[in-house]
Amino acid sequence: MFQIKTMNQISSKGLDRLPKEGYTVGDDVSNEDAILVRSAKLHDYVFPPNLWAIARAGAGTNNIPVDRCSEAGIVVFNTPGANANAVKELVVCALLVASRDVMGGNAWVREQAAAGADVAAVVEKGKSAFVGPELYRKTLGVIGLGAIGSLVANIALSLGMEVYGYDPFLSVDAALRLDRHVHVVKEVNELYRESDYITIHMPYTGQTRHTIDADALAAMKDGVRVVNLARGELVDDEAMLAALESGKVARYVTDFPNNTVTLAPGVVAFPHLGASTPESEDNCAVMAADELRDFLENGNVKNSVNFPNVVMERSGALRLCLVHRNIPAILANVTLQLSNDGVNVENMTNKSKGDYAYTIVDAGSQVEQRVLNHIARIPGMLRMRVIQ
Repeated sequence: MFQIKTMNQISSKGLDRLPKEGYTVGDDVSNEDAILVRSAKLHDYVFPPNLWAIARAGAGTNNIPVDRCSEAGIVVFNTPGANANAVKELVVCALLVASRDVMGGNAWVREQAAAGADVAAVVEKGKSAFVGPELYRKTLGVIGLGAIGSLVANIALSLGMEVYGYDPFLSVDAALRLDRHVHVVKEVNELYRESDYITIHMPYTGQTRHTIDADALAAMKDGVRVVNLARGELVDDEAMLAALESGKVARYVTDFPNNTVTLAPGVVAFPHLGASTPESEDNCAVMAADELRDFLENGNVKNSVNFPNVVMERSGALRLCLVHRNIPAILANVTLQLSNDGVNVENMTNKSKGDYAYTIVDAGSQVEQRVLNHIARIPGMLRMRVIQ
């Protein structure tokens, strides 16, 4: 019976993917084998010794101590693309709000009505304060062309915009999703020079912090409109405030309000609505639960942020799942220990990701405990799990 701890309210559609006969799931579970989490912060959480995996029902994992998990041999999953449509739709809204002062206009109309004015009469005189340009035939720059960015780029074309995209880590799958009319550039400054609107869709890491800083803003067009529905820390708030004050940036729409930027003129702040749709929450929960189940039952790793994707069909009598450092001789030592005991390797697959690697070995017969102990003590081996 696998023990799954939920750290937030998880959609029932996701929890239903974990059958009751094999899983105990709840927020009161202890000594858990895995954690299902949305936004709860786990940096100070004490991991029980039995914890093997954390699945984040969402794309960002900055609430999870990924480096600490890697050293402990804990696989961290996320759900890329599960909330992409929800965010894409809000980006369209944000582009419109960045262009035309819908929010200010609505507030003004309500103020007129509350003051007892004849609203129908005053709007014609007052509407000029809230006008803005159309998106049609303007240029949009999309920084990050993953699951969300590629959808945004494609729908912007449908709105009649010209689209520039930049992604230094553009994958083959992402490239195939892009419409051929998207101009993919190799230098982000080219995107800055060309774009009337810029939207950023990157994960937040130490390397991507303040991607949009004073230098980036200086390279942009005067009067550019910037949308950030990815992570607040991707934008340098102080640099953005200076750019808004000077007129370099006409409007900044963010889904990550804070006390620094929220009340500044030219800022429209949403209350972190990007993935807040029932469809998105269901999709993320289902995907996270499926990833956990396949890992716990079969040892397969898919959509991990700290270990490589390793998926292999089951064969043989026993499966070994090995979490180890990406160093020489580990696989040779594993196969040597097995062959010395007369155990045939039916199938094996191994991949690495940075300093870490993951190996699945299907053995043709049962393996004695003393052999398993030898494998667990191989230098560089972090953890080993046996699946019958």
